[in-house]
Amino acid sequence: MEKPDDVLVLRARDFWASLTLIVLSIFFLWKTSSIPLWGGNRAGVSGTDWYNSAAIVPLFIFTAILVLAFVLLIVSIRSGGAQHAVTSVGLGWDKAEALRVSTISLMLLAYVVGLVPRVDFILCSGLLITGLSFGFFGGHAWRASVACMFLVAAGVFAFVSYPAQADWNNHADDWVTLFLWIGLTVLLLVKGANDKVLRVVPLIAILAPLILVCAMAFGFRQNLPARGGLIFKQIEYHYYVTLRPLWKE
Repeated sequence: MEKPDDVLVLRARDFWASLTLIVLSIFFLWKTSSIPLWGGNRAGVSGTDWYNSAAIVPLFIFTAILVLAFVLLIVSIRSGGAQHAVTSVGLGWDKAEALRVSTISLMLLAYVVGLVPRVDFILCSGLLITGLSFGFFGGHAWRASVACMFLVAAGVFAFVSYPAQADWNNHADDWVTLFLWIGLTVLLLVKGANDKVLRVVPLIAILAPLILVCAMAFGFRQNLPARGGLIFKQIEYHYYVTLRPLWKE
């Protein structure tokens, strides 16, 4: 059973977490506002009907996160977490938890800022799923650090090599991400050879982003980041050139 002090620490964490989520949600909603929702052409993205707009999904996701963050903030304030947070450190972190939070934050930062705009979505998402699974399943600090290094290396390479949007269709960052993904997958299979959960991670890391990106592109007709990526470019080509003519005849 948790002690009152433990509850206050948890509510203080909720307070800081809610503020962070609010800031991030507002930032990404602001960035999403550059995508046309009612038609027109902004930021190089053409818009037609609102339900075909690429803005729909991020608007829904980040609006939901913003609402939940405000709910979490209200709960933390009412339960005394805010007061505890501003009158002391109010986090109760130890070294292991600080490492976990910092590595997850760096991995997500590398994914959102460095990889998603530039690298094939299947490749960067597969690397992220593999990294999170390998790094944080079982609570091994060494694995978390290694997974973080793989993600950060891929993100930094993509960001530094192609900072300008005009260069985002180059595939060097795709190949680097692919090789890092393969390397991390091999490491995961070696270290998790006796773990049934880790053995299925490579399959999930491939299928989950593959199904999502195909559903978004061909089912919901959404504009995708890095549409000319190494893998999706081939999928799109064979969909329109090889598969679609079969049921058009």
